[in-house]
Amino acid sequence: MPVSIKRRQFIQYLAIAGTSLSSLSGSLLAASDTSNASSPAMASSGRHMRIIPSSGEKIPAIGLGSWLTFAIDVDDEDELARRIAILREFLQQGGGVLDSSPMYGVAQEVIGKGLKRIGRHDDLFSATKVWTTGNRQGFIQMEASRQLWGLEQLDLMQVHNLLDWETHLPTLHAMKQQKDIRYLGVTTSHGRRHEELEHIMRTQQLDFVQFTYNIIDREAEEVLLPLAKEKGIAVIINRPFQRGGLFKKFERYPLPAWANEIDCMNWAQFFLKFIISHPAVSCAIPATSQIEHLRENIAAGFGVLPDEVMRKRMLAYINDL
Repeated sequence: MPVSIKRRQFIQYLAIAGTSLSSLSGSLLAASDTSNASSPAMASSGRHMRIIPSSGEKIPAIGLGSWLTFAIDVDDEDELARRIAILREFLQQGGGVLDSSPMYGVAQEVIGKGLKRIGRHDDLFSATKVWTTGNRQGFIQMEASRQLWGLEQLDLMQVHNLLDWETHLPTLHAMKQQKDIRYLGVTTSHGRRHEELEHIMRTQQLDFVQFTYNIIDREAEEVLLPLAKEKGIAVIINRPFQRGGLFKKFERYPLPAWANEIDCMNWAQFFLKFIISHPAVSCAIPATSQIEHLRENIAAGFGVLPDEVMRKRMLAYINDL
């Protein structure tokens, strides 16, 4: 797809990016209280929402990923229609963070086609990434992403897997100042490069970080999650199901009888409620191509969430299986 490059805009980004980052947006605001009250009945009459510390804006605690599930043949109308149905249901259920990346093949194109056909995106929080090296290539790729989504402004732009983050972060700050994006962040996955991510979180101004965390992969509890809360950085969790690995390990076992105490009807909700009940987590982004699975996932963002005692009980049950 040809990309319309605005040369003057690119030069403006470079000029702004060349200034001190401290002058771009000042210190991040102190974190608002995104924690869940530590009580046995952390219930909500509606959808659980989380505060973005740098702005005070709220987002739903359950979003939607697009890795693999939206990598389809865009000329296959049946496959495309199924993905558009997922997007429509997601928005009808209240929307939230929809996460993608140029690395995900045609996922962004599929999303853009879907949003155009649906004709609305008022409940969408658009999140994508830059996944290349160099200022100009980064600008070209980010503009291509915006055009693929069909949006005037993207909500969140992230540096994918920290690739050339030293180059891209100043550009993202410039884009944020110019109101071409609303938030910026960095990502990792598979539990990789936590030390480098920690360094970035301690030294750079970030609105969001994204990394892996689930009921089995809990390394992030040691440093990253407490640090995000301390620094006032919103946290998006990827691989909440280990790309389906958790179901392969545990779905042959019954849910514990006490799962109904936290409104869990299935393993997906058990896994997701464990994640979003962590006080530093803002949003989990499970991916799916099945509407019923989407509904199950979104339902995890309602009802009672586990408190610290219940979280330990959940871990003990998993460890005993």
